[in-house]
Amino acid sequence: MRERAGENRVKLWLLLDANRWFIAILPLSVVFVAVVVFGVLDPAPLVSAVESGDPIETLFQAFVTATITGVTLVVSINSLVLSQELGPLGDQRDRMEGAMAFRADVEDDLEVPAAPPEPSAFLRALVEAAQNRAEDLREAAGENGETEEGVSAYVDGLVAHARTVSEELEDEQFGTFDVLFAALDFNYSWKIYEARRLKHEFYDSLSEDAREALDDVVNTLTYFGPAREHFKTLYFQWELINLSRAMLYAAVPSLTVATSAILFLDNPDSIVGMTFGVHNLTYVVAFAAAVSLLPFAVLLSIMLRIATVAKRTLSIGPFILRSASRSEDLDWE
Repeated sequence: MRERAGENRVKLWLLLDANRWFIAILPLSVVFVAVVVFGVLDPAPLVSAVESGDPIETLFQAFVTATITGVTLVVSINSLVLSQELGPLGDQRDRMEGAMAFRADVEDDLEVPAAPPEPSAFLRALVEAAQNRAEDLREAAGENGETEEGVSAYVDGLVAHARTVSEELEDEQFGTFDVLFAALDFNYSWKIYEARRLKHEFYDSLSEDAREALDDVVNTLTYFGPAREHFKTLYFQWELINLSRAMLYAAVPSLTVATSAILFLDNPDSIVGMTFGVHNLTYVVAFAAAVSLLPFAVLLSIMLRIATVAKRTLSIGPFILRSASRSEDLDWE
């Protein structure tokens, strides 16, 4: 996936795979270090500013207001999004019938009595079915010199990729990002495009069985797209619930520290002493500012992942939005 997107490995890890609490700590650490550094570089010590004015009270009053407003707004927006789950019986029945119809179509295509109920196992079944049908395509195409190279390259790429994704999906539980991450790694859109192009380019050279095998591969891949989008939607709802809860948890220490700073740090004599040549009041204010920004950092860390996934899955089907995903040697003539 990193190679297709042309992204730096570290950047992709930070945006998607890294623990969200770790990502939330990063900007807070930057804030703490920046405040300490500016406190050292400032020719007028912070203690002098506190004696002549009220910078600490002004700063943390803004933090209190922003925290209450931000948490209330985020929880309200999430409640609005999740309200889509609430509806009359008829709507719920339509959703149920749609889900059952899709599962029935997949079961008919895979020729199994019942498709797996777990998201990771369901996606894995589709990936392995595409892999098996690609192998059938290789056998059906035979050793026709005109088509063998193109079909073999397509099958080899699909099989190798499918095995990797299948291993990534094995034993993963929904609720973790690993299921969606593995699903994002499977570029089914490009595989559909390549299959359709092969059929168009070598239509006369392919046997009837090979053309049918190629159609079977495309048909299986087309089921993967809606399934991934459905599980992506469920994951977003899951993450929005986690975001609301995390924001509420983070708001408690944030408001506590900000309120304490207003009440107790306005007196220059409340914090005394020096550490490494820096007044301890600077360290305390820097730490309090970082903790006060905790709800914002949590929001930032989770929304970075959601926004990145949404950007990478804007299109469904054989439409490829990223130029890095295209191969110039397969352009239509």
